[in-house]
Parts: sequence; C-alpha cells; structure tokens
Amino acid sequence: MTDALVPFVLAAAVLLVAAGAPKVLDPADTVRGLRSAGLPGSPALVRVLAVVEVVAGIAALVGPSRPAAAAVALLYAGFTGFVLLALARGGVVESCGCLGRADTPPTRAHAVATGLVALAAAALAVSPPAQAWWSVQPVLVVVLAAVLGFLLWQVIAVLPTATAAAARSAGRSIS
Repeated sequence: MTDALVPFVLAAAVLLVAAGAPKVLDPADTVRGLRSAGLPGSPALVRVLAVVEVVAGIAALVGPSRPAAAAVALLYAGFTGFVLLALARGGVVESCGCLGRADTPPTRAHAVATGLVALAAAALAVSPPAQAWWSVQPVLVVVLAAVLGFLLWQVIAVLPTATAAAARSAGRSIS
C-alpha cells in the first residue's frame, strides 16, 4: 500500500530542495513571512531551516529510509501548521515565503496540499516500501513524481496568484 505513496514523497523531496536552496541564499522573504504571522524570524534561523529542508530532500531522494521520510513528514507538517497559523492571524498575508519568493501567499489549498504530503511521508516512515523506489518501475515512479510535483507547485505557488482574491490583495485587476 505505501508503495503508491512513494511518488508523492519524491515530489515533496524535490520541492524541499528547490524551495530550500533559494532560502539559504536569500532568506529575506521567508523572514518577512514568519514575522507577518507573528513568529520570530531571522536570516540565520531561516538559513538553518533551509539547509535542513535541502538535506532532508536529498536524503529522501538518494537514500530513502524511515528517518528521511520522517524528516519530510515533519517539515511538511510544520509548513502546514505555519500556513494555518498565517491564515488564522489575518487571512492571506503577502507571502508565506515557503518557496523562498515573495509571491507565495498562504491559502487553504496550500495547507491541504502540504498536510496530505505530511501524511504520505509519515505513512512511509511508519511502513516503508519493501524495495527502493528506483528498483521497481523507476520510469513510472519518476513520471508520477514529476506530475505530482508540478501539481503541488501549482497549488502552492501558481493557483493563489491566479485567483480574483489574490489579484485584489496584490492591487491588480484581472480581466
């Protein structure tokens, strides 16, 4: 059963690396996101957490294991909690900084997506697949992970900026 969750966790791992790396280099947007939700945020703290994201993502990709899946689960559970907190403290803020950019507003869909990823990774941490992902139909797993990663990115980063409410909050009009 948990074999079917592997592409979700691989997609999540790729996003950890892709989102963490920019935060290591420039943590400013994430610092602003943390502070806008009333949490402490400093460039040093964000950089440390971003390095943890990158390391956990790489570990889940190259050496899938219970600890790697648990790390992915904990990170995504933390992201989910942060997005829910940001929403509870005033709705859509300018950016949650999740992807290391200023244009990633937190939304309910964002919270649902990261929550589902956290659950999938937790399931793999509790009951890992019998074989490494690359030993069983690797092409299918990679294609599914790519599609799922693209969809996850769309829900987190693109969809919020494409809605009428997002356009209004950013001071733009949509035709």
